[in-house]
Amino acid sequence: MGRSGCGHDDAGGSPPRPKVDFKRSLDSYRAKPGAFRVVDVPPMRYLMVDGHGDPNTSTSYAQAREALYPVAYSVKFASQQELGRDYVVPPLEGLWWAENMDVFTVARDKSQWNWTMMLMVPEWVETTMVQAAVQSVGTKRRPTRLGDLRLETLAEGRCVQTLHIGAFDDEGPVLARMHEEFIPAQGLRMTGEHHEVYFSDPRRTSPAKLRTLLRQPVSAAS
Repeated sequence: MGRSGCGHDDAGGSPPRPKVDFKRSLDSYRAKPGAFRVVDVPPMRYLMVDGHGDPNTSTSYAQAREALYPVAYSVKFASQQELGRDYVVPPLEGLWWAENMDVFTVARDKSQWNWTMMLMVPEWVETTMVQAAVQSVGTKRRPTRLGDLRLETLAEGRCVQTLHIGAFDDEGPVLARMHEEFIPAQGLRMTGEHHEVYFSDPRRTSPAKLRTLLRQPVSAAS
């Protein structure tokens, strides 16, 4: 949705930096289907909105997305225009948890899910730019949950991840193997919330072709 470059050169006449696509440049966004991988994820900043319930039916979930994307694109354009650094808005991500984690791998009872939906913000973007983007979005067609949006650093550290290709409801067996087989076999235990990165838009992609990175923070088993 943006233009490559920023329309002016950096100081000293150097050419504009190329547009960054974090899906290609960040190792933490890399995963292969059918393979579990241990990776150290650096701390990253996100625009975040929390909620609870089935994402397919929850009004709050739809409203969270409606708050995240306008701010994310406003930040992107500010980075392009003010800093000369353009980038592709990163993929939507989500943290998911429940009091009983079997609702993910066995029952898949989405009404019991808690979630935080997120869009990553590049490290070079100043906090003041994010604040200005929120204010700008609020002066237009203000999203219902804009006031719930925050900027926060997520430090996951060591994680296990894989790429799932297929419908969201088919993730259960993959997660069961990750949680019950691979992680214990590596001498690890689960620590943080289940994390998903959505490389596909379900509105434009058939369920069988959806590409979703599945991540679980871990630490050494005691």
